[in-house]
Amino acid sequence: MTGAEPLLLGVRHHGPGSARAVRAALAAARPRVVLIEGPPEADALIPLAAEEDMRPPVALLAHAVDEPGRSAFWPLAEFSPEWVAIRWALEHGVPARFIDLPAAHTLAWGKATEDEPTGEERQPDPPASGEPSGPDIRVDPLAVLAETAGYDDPERWWEDVVEHRGVGERDPFAPFTALEEAMGALRETYGVGGHDRDLVREAYMRLQVRAAQREFEDGVAVVCGAWHVPALRQRTAVAADRALLKGLPKVKAELTWVPWTHRRLSRAGGYGAGIDSPGWYGHLFAAPDRPVERWMTKVAGLLREEDRIVSPAHVIEAVRLAETLAVMRGRPLPGLGETTDAVRAVMCEGSDVPLSLVRDRLVVGDVLGEVPPGAPAVPLQRDLDRQQRRLRIKPEALERELELDLRKETDAARSRLLHRLRLLGVEWGEPVASRGSTGTFRETWRLRWEPELAVRVAEAGVWGTTVLAAANAKAEADAVAAQSLADVTALAEHCLLAELPDALPVVMRVLADRAALDTDVGHLAQALPALVRSLRYGDVRGTDTGALTEVAAGLAERIFVGLPPACTALDADAADEMRRHVDAVHGAVALLGDVGGAGRSAAPGAERGETPEAGRGEVAGLGRDDASAPGDRGAAGPGPGDAPAPGHGDLRRRWCAVLRTLSARDTVPGVIRGRAVRLLLDGGELGADEAARLMGLVLSPGTPPADAAAWIEGFVGGGGGLLLVHDERLLALVDAWLTGVSAEAFTDVLPLLRRTFSAYESGVRRTLGELVRRGPGKQVGAVATAVGISGFGAELDAVRADAVVPVLRLMLGLDDLVGNSGNDLVGVAG
Repeated sequence: MTGAEPLLLGVRHHGPGSARAVRAALAAARPRVVLIEGPPEADALIPLAAEEDMRPPVALLAHAVDEPGRSAFWPLAEFSPEWVAIRWALEHGVPARFIDLPAAHTLAWGKATEDEPTGEERQPDPPASGEPSGPDIRVDPLAVLAETAGYDDPERWWEDVVEHRGVGERDPFAPFTALEEAMGALRETYGVGGHDRDLVREAYMRLQVRAAQREFEDGVAVVCGAWHVPALRQRTAVAADRALLKGLPKVKAELTWVPWTHRRLSRAGGYGAGIDSPGWYGHLFAAPDRPVERWMTKVAGLLREEDRIVSPAHVIEAVRLAETLAVMRGRPLPGLGETTDAVRAVMCEGSDVPLSLVRDRLVVGDVLGEVPPGAPAVPLQRDLDRQQRRLRIKPEALERELELDLRKETDAARSRLLHRLRLLGVEWGEPVASRGSTGTFRETWRLRWEPELAVRVAEAGVWGTTVLAAANAKAEADAVAAQSLADVTALAEHCLLAELPDALPVVMRVLADRAALDTDVGHLAQALPALVRSLRYGDVRGTDTGALTEVAAGLAERIFVGLPPACTALDADAADEMRRHVDAVHGAVALLGDVGGAGRSAAPGAERGETPEAGRGEVAGLGRDDASAPGDRGAAGPGPGDAPAPGHGDLRRRWCAVLRTLSARDTVPGVIRGRAVRLLLDGGELGADEAARLMGLVLSPGTPPADAAAWIEGFVGGGGGLLLVHDERLLALVDAWLTGVSAEAFTDVLPLLRRTFSAYESGVRRTLGELVRRGPGKQVGAVATAVGISGFGAELDAVRADAVVPVLRLMLGLDDLVGNSGNDLVGVAG
């Protein structure tokens, strides 16, 4: 380098062509110091980039100490020019420094703008592609340059003039000179677009460049966004630059390295960078030669792993086609568009389905970076790292499912960790329905680590220095601040799942106080299911739930008293909502009566938190919908061999009395009366003949059609189709009523009936249609009989039914539970 002018290397952030050019220019210039666009507080973190455990993509994370949720990211990939400059400086023993506006000002500036989002939603500096940043951007420099060159796609223009340019063919400084001239012309034409922040940033960078020149004289190289180069070249007074920086808001900030992902780089929202193809860019940067041939080989390997037939001949033909397309389109080398078209035509046989896999796995990719253990971190993050290593669950960018058996100590500890993190707002894992078992001793999680979770961890650090301490403190605070009784019961459930013994007493005290003061039956009904579900964890996780049981029983008693009056004078929407409350309470009462008993559980839906929408004729745990067969017992009432929980054995009897009251009151909406009759029938508390009699009364000519239709919806809605299939007396009643209503009334009730019957599975609807077409059974007065209909017996064949029990137990995984203290559905089939 000669002269006193600094070497200004204008780049496109995350551009592999710019990265190669920066490496060649630094090698040719051999500067004494390298200045890089980035927050200067991170200077102390630069040496970590030389650590063996540091693997890009990574990002500099800055967050306000007093408000960790206020944060900003500066991501760097292997093909980022800034990362290449850092690595070159470390390898050659040259000082490297960041010279952009300090993060302390950037974070405070964002805080002062009320309408600007925070955290991962805000775009901090530097901009993604070297363009001017900010919400009022009016010109895209690359788009203008591409249009001037006759291109309609800025990305394709950039690939042709930069990415496909070989290193060493010309003067290593020539591309930077040309780009500086182009950006200078654009700034003269369009100005800076009113971006005051850019002017401030450029003033700060000029001051840092001057300071470096005084220290290192003519050995200064600057790597920054190409848009800023003309401003850094501009000669301005030091006093003018300092005046722009005077009075800037400031907060105390901390910075560290965090892992980043290629998928996050591909997002345009937030500080993702908006790169459509980070995997492709990484390949272009890393490939020593023949990038197209190497890319096609990668694609072939991926498709073979997915059991698609791809031979070497396919690779050869795909390369030839990509090169031919590049020639036809006037491009120097095949780009991503040409290689994608070739892969689709040759390897995917014209299908976009396998091509989408190529895009997801290779063009974008699931690469997750790594940072060394020595990187600064909040104490909570370090505790999380220790637990992740101890429990052998490594954060990964690729989504995966984790099956846990809570009877194993390691799996139970993993479950506690994931539940505690969810309570802290760190959504690393999401619980999903377990396959192959409905037991509470099994959990399935869908795991995926996103870079933004590092911010959530830092934000949660205000609650404690360990995951356990932070979760306890957060749960206590949430209990006090909870707005509704349902929120408190849900929190109690979370505390049991996360095993938070210190927080649970506080939550229970708040729960008891809220339950005693809340008189809204709807609120109580919303709170009870989660509360009762929580009692199951006492068996599985060894948690004492005695206090929880008493609160749940008291809540149920208050619901029993207040529900009948609350079900009067309701409009259609309120009645439908109250029906859902009745379903939820029904499942909760069944489960509450079983807690501490013989190990029999409620229907699987109640255990998973689902409302027990009809299908309550299901034998608990087996999922059978035939509710009318004699001797069936569902979740509503105990069977002959069930031992009710001590102190709560009569809860079911009292609940059945409430249902009888609801079913008999004319002031109760039809949808609730119909559901009450259905639940009584499912529980064996109401005979089939009596249910048919009640239906016949409701469907008599004296009942308004709209009320009768609502009653039908409550009785057979939500999966009750098999009830009509197996009991044609009820189907005959519905059929006779529907064919007898007037044309005007039929138009009024049609939407309601269509909603009811459209919820059935297609096979059930088809069977009902066949039965109606040929006439449902033989008419005996107002009641039909199924005797003589092909495929239906007069009564249950117990021998044939018992024959399928072993198969069902095997399918549900119930045989695994033998000898495990009756923790789950061990009495299901009996």
